[in-house]
Amino acid sequence: MLECAKVFLKEQGKLFDEPVATNEEEALEFLEDCDAQIFEDIKEVKEYMDEMGMDVEGMSYTEIEEQLEVFKLPDGRYFVVEA
Repeated sequence: MLECAKVFLKEQGKLFDEPVATNEEEALEFLEDCDAQIFEDIKEVKEYMDEMGMDVEGMSYTEIEEQLEVFKLPDGRYFVVEA
């Protein structure tokens, strides 16, 4: 989850107007509080979003990746922030 915190800290501006974390510890705490989910690939992200009731039918994997709450990790996995 530490890798998620690093990515979130760097990219949180795409989801929030104001920073919600100023260091990795705060980012990790925020991700734990909002129950961020980690997925092996973008297909799993799309399935998760569909299960959560989001209208993702007809969206390409690229469009899913571009969603504000979706963050890509350096190892190719993804995590989703429910904010």
